[in-house]
Amino acid sequence: MSTAASRPPRSRNRSSLAVTLVVLAAVVIAFFLFSSLYTDAQWFGQLGYLAVLTTQWAGAAVMFLVGFLGMAVPVFIAVQVAFRARPVYAKLSSQLDRYQQVIEPLRRLSMWGIPVVLGLFMGVSTAMRWQTVLQFFNRTPFGVKDPQFGLDNSFYIWELPFYHGVLGYASAVLVVVFIATIATAYLYGGIRVAGREVRITRPARVQIAVTAALFLVLQSISIWLDQYSTVTDANGISGLVTGATYSDVYAVIPGRAILSGIAAVVAILFIVTAVIGRWRFPLIGTALLIVASLIVGTIYPSIVQQLSVKPSEQTLESTYIQRNITATRAAYGVDDVKVVPYDATTTAEPGALRADAQTTANLRILDPSKISKTFAQLQQQVQYYGFQDRLDVDRYTVDGRTTDTVIAVRELNQQGQSSRTWYNNTLVYTHGYGVVAAYGNRRDDKGQPIFLESDIPYTGKLGRYEPRVYFGENSPRYSIVGSKVGGKSVEIDYPSGSARDDAGARKTTYGADGGPKLDNLFNRLVYAIKFQSQEVLLSQDIGSGSQILYNRDPIDRVKQVAPYLTPDSNAYPAIVDGRIQWIVDAYTTTADYPYSQIGQLSNAIADTDTPKPPYAVDDVNYIRNSVKATVDAYTGKVSLYQWDAKDPILKTWMKVFPGTVKPKSAISAGLLKHVRYPADLFKMQREILGPYHVTNTGTFYSGDDKWVTPSDPTVTGATKTTQPPYYLTMQTPGTAKPAFTLYSTYIPDTSQQGQERNILKGYLTANSDAGANYGQLTLLTLPKDATVPGPGQVQNAFNSDTDVSQVLNILKRGDSQIVRGNLLTVPVGGGLLNVQPVYVQSTGDTSYPLLQYVLVSFGDQIAFKPTLDEALDQLFGGNSGASAGDSGANSPGDGTPGTGTGTGTGTGTGTGGGGSGSGGSGSGAGSTPNAQLQSALAAYQAALAKRQQAYADNDLVAAAQADQEMQDAIERAIAAQG
Repeated sequence: MSTAASRPPRSRNRSSLAVTLVVLAAVVIAFFLFSSLYTDAQWFGQLGYLAVLTTQWAGAAVMFLVGFLGMAVPVFIAVQVAFRARPVYAKLSSQLDRYQQVIEPLRRLSMWGIPVVLGLFMGVSTAMRWQTVLQFFNRTPFGVKDPQFGLDNSFYIWELPFYHGVLGYASAVLVVVFIATIATAYLYGGIRVAGREVRITRPARVQIAVTAALFLVLQSISIWLDQYSTVTDANGISGLVTGATYSDVYAVIPGRAILSGIAAVVAILFIVTAVIGRWRFPLIGTALLIVASLIVGTIYPSIVQQLSVKPSEQTLESTYIQRNITATRAAYGVDDVKVVPYDATTTAEPGALRADAQTTANLRILDPSKISKTFAQLQQQVQYYGFQDRLDVDRYTVDGRTTDTVIAVRELNQQGQSSRTWYNNTLVYTHGYGVVAAYGNRRDDKGQPIFLESDIPYTGKLGRYEPRVYFGENSPRYSIVGSKVGGKSVEIDYPSGSARDDAGARKTTYGADGGPKLDNLFNRLVYAIKFQSQEVLLSQDIGSGSQILYNRDPIDRVKQVAPYLTPDSNAYPAIVDGRIQWIVDAYTTTADYPYSQIGQLSNAIADTDTPKPPYAVDDVNYIRNSVKATVDAYTGKVSLYQWDAKDPILKTWMKVFPGTVKPKSAISAGLLKHVRYPADLFKMQREILGPYHVTNTGTFYSGDDKWVTPSDPTVTGATKTTQPPYYLTMQTPGTAKPAFTLYSTYIPDTSQQGQERNILKGYLTANSDAGANYGQLTLLTLPKDATVPGPGQVQNAFNSDTDVSQVLNILKRGDSQIVRGNLLTVPVGGGLLNVQPVYVQSTGDTSYPLLQYVLVSFGDQIAFKPTLDEALDQLFGGNSGASAGDSGANSPGDGTPGTGTGTGTGTGTGTGGGGSGSGGSGSGAGSTPNAQLQSALAAYQAALAKRQQAYADNDLVAAAQADQEMQDAIERAIAAQG
């Protein structure tokens, strides 16, 4: 008896425990969600962009509420109406009786719960469309009308997607309402099925018919709007170009208008059925609508395409091809490209470069994609610093002259730490230090870069600046800074004096406002949850002045504060007004510009330096470099500047997020010196200009003059990648003076034949200097019958030249390997000059490439010398007429290169150039060849020059003697290397 009496309390205790656990779980989950929102608010608030976050939250919340109510309320009303209008005394089948017995106990819960659940799903779906809605209510006209319907282009970019979205969601709601109505009516007797007979009560009939009528009204409107979608459709019936073509205009568009009218008539028939109770007419009308959609919407346009258009496609489609050409060139910003015919000569005459002296003096012989290891060995200084694999190219005014510069930030590399504890990773090793910059057109006698900014502490030509890098491309996930442990600074800058351990290091305490504060227990708790680190909460070394820095990559920071922008794939550093600033170009894009050809941005920018994604989902047919953004490497401050004041898309977003984008006039003079034409935009434009440099519709249709960017000739193997564009200071033919320029080349598109025809057809440049000519695209077009070698042919000529290959084979013996730098093509001397640096690198773990030779070509002629200046003189008959930037460099060992094993640690004083020290020894055991090898290669160079002169003089006897001397020199060099 006592046992039985004790059971109810135990049962109640279990129930209470279960409820308690559920409540606790709900509280924990809610706190985790809250902590995520709270840390986001802290981050945006500290950065000064809290309004961006709250606007997104508000927009998503309002859209969630609209979607939730838009689904839940109609479904609830439909179920209630169907239930209340049920026949009270209807005789139901035994099966329905059983259904009702099962459902009836849960009826109230179902009638409320099902609409709520469906509303939640719809709310989540609509919340993700906040951008479409905010753009619609803040839209800005383009001032350009489409040629088919005469509507402003903004209609297709903002209004049409909004209308389609509203109709799509409303149609989905009506479909669910229709299903809920039928299910409820059937379950409670409003619809009865007896054999082949279906009986529907009057209330159920009215409700079903009205719902169907409303659905068809929406479809009528949607089909009518589909007419306008033809001008942005890339997969129209012809598939020829984006936009409405002949078949669309004369078959698809009228057909959709007809179908819209038929759908409206069928909707009226459903209303009639609701009144008179005859289902025959709307059912017949629905069947006719389906048949008409097949005939008018599919079959008839196909007949027009096959029987009318195909036989005379070029003639009939010329109007629509012209629309596509005009719109595409405008949408991608290539409509004002300056076309300059360039009858390139292929003969290298003495003195030919005299008129291009400024371009020649700035020819860059350092390849930023090849010398990262060289920078690391000479300037890394300590193991916990490092450089990106690909360095950046910029220009600086040095000694009164603008100089192309290869620049890199010395960033933190925590992988190089000797002790990777949480304390060291988070509190001690928190930042990088300084920049390293080298002259792009110079090298020393060992083949090393000549640095204009180097060392720790920094020295050089770039003036005073804040060197600490707390925000960069390689920054840790998070760091905690700003506190002194035991009254002492703990954040390491660099080793001090001769000390090699942390105790003797130069240390600092972060002094800016760069991240959320950790000045209270609650903040530490939420960030411990965010980063799943108990140390954030428990560490005694976190004080009242501590800040937590995260989201530190410059591109990610720009994405966060401007979610409507597409950042360029590369951020580059610059010393601006005494700060290291990361400069990020950002784009506004859309895929709904009428008649403009659609492309994939990620595919267009893929090349040797930028990998191609597995799947391209970023369709665009309009792009503008609308914003220049900067991220301060010390404070993390993000600044957005309106670069394109005419872009309607940016104007729209500036209405959505007022005050977040500064006017162009706010850009400082120091920053203007370092802005450049963005590479990703240029890549997208060069891809578009491949076919769209043609403006004649007949030529465009035939595809006879379509161009493509050549494959990178320096990449070997089966996988081919596109040659990247390159930054150089040069004077493009047709321009008034030299400018910092981004360029790329074109060859014929022979993809249909499966083999590249590597003959240059075009040369595209973009002016990168801020000013009146910024962004001016210049397209040099070579004569159709010209046979100027393209990059692939030039590289093949370099590789197959016997004189060049003999020297390179010698250099490759032993542990050395040849590294070919970027192949540059420059329009000088009335033709096209090709320049390629050649590096030598050993195979050791600490090896790095050293620049030893420069290959040049002009037409079919080739020269190969230790310096560019010597190579140009050799190529142009002994005197090119201009000096290259490396004219002062000595030939290494009288023409003998080193192998650059780089066994040094990079921490010594080393040698320097350009007024700065190269902060490490890094030369290694193999950087100075033995005297015998030097003598042999010097003799080979002398014999080679004698041989070339002999052939020029038509002296075959002297040529034969020179050949023998060359052979003897090779044998001596091989013997010297053992």
